[in-house]
Amino acid sequence: MSFRTDQSRVVVPFASRRPAAITPRDQNLDQMSAQVSLRPVLIVLHRETSTPGRVGNALRALGYRLDIRRPRFGDALPATLDGHAGAVIFGGPMSANDGDDYVRREIDWIAVPLREQRPFLGICLGAQMLARQLGAKVAPHPQGRVEVGYYPVRPTEAGRALCPDWPARVYHWHGEGFQLPAGADLLASGDDFPVQAFQFGNAFGLQFHPDVTYAMMHRWTARGCARMDSPGAQPGHLHFAERAVHDAAERAWLKHFIDGWIARVPQRQLLQAAE
Repeated sequence: MSFRTDQSRVVVPFASRRPAAITPRDQNLDQMSAQVSLRPVLIVLHRETSTPGRVGNALRALGYRLDIRRPRFGDALPATLDGHAGAVIFGGPMSANDGDDYVRREIDWIAVPLREQRPFLGICLGAQMLARQLGAKVAPHPQGRVEVGYYPVRPTEAGRALCPDWPARVYHWHGEGFQLPAGADLLASGDDFPVQAFQFGNAFGLQFHPDVTYAMMHRWTARGCARMDSPGAQPGHLHFAERAVHDAAERAWLKHFIDGWIARVPQRQLLQAAE
């Protein structure tokens, strides 16, 4: 079942500073926001050895605990996100089109953060699952091309308004892409896979991998060398050469993005907490 709402049509920039004049109501909401932020962030991973990488590092640096679950290996997902500040579904070697029970359960579960308007982030496979939940098609490139390595992304006007200073190239590792879901805002586009980032209310999907650390890149290029023989893939040595050029910009962008994303606590949730 797909979950849709008209609330996705307004792109609100991530806040970069506090307002000049703070009212008592603002102070009360700030206190409630701090209480909400003490809740952990739900992290969904797909392999026994997977880690949340730099996204996890960025969240920990902001003071968040991580509630790591692996539904593929039997971990349950919560019926509500009342006990969490937000949720992130990461990538994996499987497809959002697979018929495995845990894949279908994860796609269906995304209705929870959408319904509750909690901060949600899908990265690569997670973004494809979000697209599927919203009724969009996920499929391989028609010519069998992949993005494995660094490729350019072009932020849209909405993407620049939301989060400035996008990197020129970002790290990818995927062979499938997705359509832009109905009602979503395109934040960044690409060449072989046109939809690279989108927003639907407080939910965001990123086709690329800003979460990948240097150690993760070593593991992926060593264990996933078969994927690097696919059309469009970059050879392993270029992954590290391009990282030396583009990683600082991608890392800075990710920090700004995570800072703004996790702060998107629904106003109604803060008002309820204040009562």
